[in-house]
Amino acid sequence: MELPRISLFPLLDATEPLRKRAPAVDENGHALSDFMVIIPNLRKHPEVRIQQTMTEIHRILAGFGDSVVFAELNLALNLLWVSIRPVAGIRYEITEALRASIPDVRLVSHI
Repeated sequence: MELPRISLFPLLDATEPLRKRAPAVDENGHALSDFMVIIPNLRKHPEVRIQQTMTEIHRILAGFGDSVVFAELNLALNLLWVSIRPVAGIRYEITEALRASIPDVRLVSHI
């Protein structure tokens, strides 16, 4: 099984604003939807736990196939940004899947 291309990596000091990195439209010009989840205190955990959490996030997002277009974990803010195709209810499905595996995950905002 080939995993979808997801940009998932911790950024401690990004050189460009997220609005310039996260896509606003898909390859066909259709608008994408975005949401953020916070994982309180993630950056304070040992490196091995951070890596396990990142692996789990990637596994969960990959399970949603090409509905997930972009994801970025900002460790400095303990914030996960996800850009998705406009599929009804998917942001809540993703958030619940993340929360089932990473109980501290909280939906912060969605656009």
